[in-house]
Amino acid sequence: QLVESGGGLVQAGGSMRRSCSASGSIFMINRMGWYRAPPGKERDLVADITAGGTVKYADSVKGRFTISRGKDKNTVYLEMNSLKPEDTAVYYCNLFALGVDTWGQGTQVTVSS
Repeated sequence: QLVESGGGLVQAGGSMRRSCSASGSIFMINRMGWYRAPPGKERDLVADITAGGTVKYADSVKGRFTISRGKDKNTVYLEMNSLKPEDTAVYYCNLFALGVDTWGQGTQVTVSS
């Protein structure tokens, strides 16, 4: 199970920090990350981080968002800076382990102009 925190309303140019923790028996986590679905659009990758620490970002968030892991390796954080109205979306936490994707419940992030 994935438990997300953070989200809500923020003004353009502001910042927001999200966290996602995996509970239960989690083995062989390959990667954790964040996806988002803007209004009327499909869900796409925002950023992810592998077990080895390799990170990947969508071009649209490079230089503004930072993904990191907690020391327990079961928690992932997303620091979002210089937020833009186009960052408005439902954000989903994702965990990929043993060939299976697990998703968080999704949380709305709205950036007002």
